This record gives sequence, structure tokens and C-alpha cells, in this order.
Amino acid sequence: MLHVEALPDGRQAVLLDLTPVHPVDFAWPDQGADRAWLQVGADQVPVLDCVVGAVKDGRLHLGGAIPVKKGTEGWAFVVAHIVGPEAAVEEGAVVGVQVDASHRAALSAGHTGCHLASLALNRELAGAWRKDVALDAAGHPNFDALAIDTSTILPDGSRDVYRLGKSLRRRGFQPEELLGRLPDVTDRVNAVLAQWTASHAAVAVEREGRGLTDLRRWTCALPEGTVSIPCGGTHVSSLAELVEVRVHLQAEEAAGAVVVTMDTRSLRR
Repeated sequence: MLHVEALPDGRQAVLLDLTPVHPVDFAWPDQGADRAWLQVGADQVPVLDCVVGAVKDGRLHLGGAIPVKKGTEGWAFVVAHIVGPEAAVEEGAVVGVQVDASHRAALSAGHTGCHLASLALNRELAGAWRKDVALDAAGHPNFDALAIDTSTILPDGSRDVYRLGKSLRRRGFQPEELLGRLPDVTDRVNAVLAQWTASHAAVAVEREGRGLTDLRRWTCALPEGTVSIPCGGTHVSSLAELVEVRVHLQAEEAAGAVVVTMDTRSLRR
């Protein structure tokens, strides 16, 4: 243990020299933290939360309280393991770390399915744009990136909430191309997802280095070509690990816009 710090709520933040635990990223907290334990001597200490932290001038900032962007020069970005106030943790002690493999696998399936679903949705909505906009990794207009409000990775699934408001219209998106045929869009997206899942395509997370702030990319060798998306989450290693990826789309009125929610289920073998 490199550092142990008492937090205002009584819990403790533990910094290790190395860790396999996936933390919540304060910049884009779509995937939650791993479930994990620290093995301290004969004691198994539950990790209550795991978040990205940043240190400068000896002061530790956690999660949303970090005042700078990740990777800012002069700051050290770390993984903070949050444990209870009663945990007997001391700086310099050697500890083991255990991650709940089943929970990790469920989140990994959910995250891979989320990327696949967004790509399939972008593909289906490619004809709904009147203007040129940024393209996704497969070369289609990136509806997902331009309309996303929130994205949450769940065990064996995900939930993406899109806001179809005035700003999206100004960019050239025609909401009626989605809202007017929501069941058809859902069916067509699911058909593409079925083809991709059946391909058993290889999946990998490529990284530029081993540091916490080094760029990572999710890559998948889809039948139409390999796609690559910046992503700091965890993923399956092959679509062969998934039996099925399916989405359900629903729309509802919101203040000044229509909100479309895409729930994705990623069924593992």
C-alpha cells in the first residue's frame, strides 16, 4: 500500500502500486467499479467503491472533485480503493487484491453490447441526416455521440438515453426518421446485431501504455471491417462469448425535446 488517507465521511482511500480493479472514471462514469476485496493478512477487506483520483502537492482529490482534466501535466492520476473506517490498512503493507470475476464478466458483456448497439443504431439512422456530421468508427453519421444524454453500463446490458432537441435538428437530424418508425428501427438494429454476434468476431482493448491515463481503444473485427472506439472500460474478448445482443427502443416527451431510451441486453453463453 503506497498511501492510506482518511476521508471526511470516515471511510479510507487506499492507493496501491498496482491494481486489477476497474475504477469509475470521473470524466465519463458509464461503467461502475468492480466488486473487489483487499487481502490484508488474514483479513478480507471489502472495497466499497473504486474511483479515479488525482494527486498534486500531496493532496488527493477523488472523482467529481478532481479540478482538472485527466492527464493534466503536473498531476498524478491514481486508482483509489475505498474501504470502511474499521479496515486495518497501513501504508507499506503488502496486500492481495481479488476481483469478483462474475460481476466483471457481466459488465464486460454489457459494455461490448453497448458499443455494438450504438454502431448498429448509427448505421440504421444514416439516412436521417440532412447535413454532414462527424462519423463513427464504421463511417456512419454518429447519432450516438451527437444525441447522447446519459449512458449506463449494467450487468449484461446497458441503457443509453438520447435527447432529440433543437440542437440536434440544427445539426441536420430529422427526428421523424426515428420516431415515425421506432418498431422498424428496433427490428432492423436487432437484425444487424444478430449478424454481428453470429460472426464470433474477435474483440480487444488496445492501449498505448500501462498508465491509467494512457489511451485505450476497443476494437472489434466486424464482418464489414474492424472498428476502433476510444474506451477505458472492460470488454469480452470475442463475440463468441455472447449468445445474443438485443435492443428495445422507446420514446417519451420531455421538456423541449423527445427522449429516446435504448435498453440493450447482452446475453452471455
